Amino acid sequence: MPGIGTSIASKLIAEIGDIRRFASADKLARFAGVAPVKFSSAGKGKEQSSRQGNRQLHGLFYFLAVTMVSKPKNGIPNHPVFYDYYLRKIGEGKTKSQALVCIMRRLVNIVYGMMKNKTEYREPIREEQ
Repeated sequence: MPGIGTSIASKLIAEIGDIRRFASADKLARFAGVAPVKFSSAGKGKEQSSRQGNRQLHGLFYFLAVTMVSKPKNGIPNHPVFYDYYLRKIGEGKTKSQALVCIMRRLVNIVYGMMKNKTEYREPIREEQ
């Protein structure tokens, strides 16, 4: 996958371990601390970011999310599909940190699918605007 080198990939594999222990990408997101946690009482509540989970894995996904949306000096984003998604989330009213969490969650889904199905990354088709 563009943006994931050999060292980052090996760290991801080391932190995740056997992918079969996670029944779904949601479980992996929870393990990585990317999924929000709901706090409620008497039917009223809110969702907050999780402080639980594997902090090393959380840090790796955060690093990858920042790498995907960053634009080097040449002005071309590192990964245009993720950059467009990031801008769309900001356009929906999310803060930059919330948009990064959305990118992290999407990365968790992609990594889970790649590891579970033993497939390589396939570039999604960009929607032209």
